[in-house]
Amino acid sequence: MENGKKLIIVGDTAFAEVAFEYFTHDSPYTVVAFSVERDYLKKTELLGLPVVPFETLEQRFAPSEHAFFVASVYTQLNRLRTRLYRAVKVKGFAPASYISSRAFVWRNCQIGEHCFIFEHNVVQPFVRIGDNVVIWSGNHIGHHSVINSHSFISSHVVISGFVEVGESCFLGVNATITNNVTIGPDCLIGAGGVVVKNIDADRIVKGTPSEISEDRSAKRFFKVKE
Repeated sequence: MENGKKLIIVGDTAFAEVAFEYFTHDSPYTVVAFSVERDYLKKTELLGLPVVPFETLEQRFAPSEHAFFVASVYTQLNRLRTRLYRAVKVKGFAPASYISSRAFVWRNCQIGEHCFIFEHNVVQPFVRIGDNVVIWSGNHIGHHSVINSHSFISSHVVISGFVEVGESCFLGVNATITNNVTIGPDCLIGAGGVVVKNIDADRIVKGTPSEISEDRSAKRFFKVKE
């Protein structure tokens, strides 16, 4: 992270507000504005800062003096975040990353630009993470694994060793990926999904939902006496 640089957050959603908190209180960046494409501009202020049209961003703020982060989640299988990330770079702004001070990231991990890594992530030795990757809180990324660019890892995902996750993937909460597995690009691994073999590109892996027992009650199971 570059020390003391001013930051513009692209977006005005809940993730933009969350990103503001983390950048403000756990990074050297100072957030000075939010920005939204003109067609979606519905407010002029957020958290006491201006919300400016994306189309005129470089006219309001000098690209050489400001970094940016696109606070968009997995909309359109990460395409929205990717498009805006590339568009702001074309305007001349430098991409910013956030790595929580409460994340465990081993010394020889390689992390690309414009990444957001939340608290309580464990990133083991020899892991490689591409550009424009969001890793929400509480995940395990095992040694020698690769998370390719533009992907989104939600929360409490277990990625074992020697796994490769392709570009633009989404891994839902509590997904589990076993050792030595390759997931192709553009895949959706649903909440609770368990992946034990290679997955081709553009596939959906669905977890097995739990069922509600209709013939037994929890109080009866635990022998609760009223």
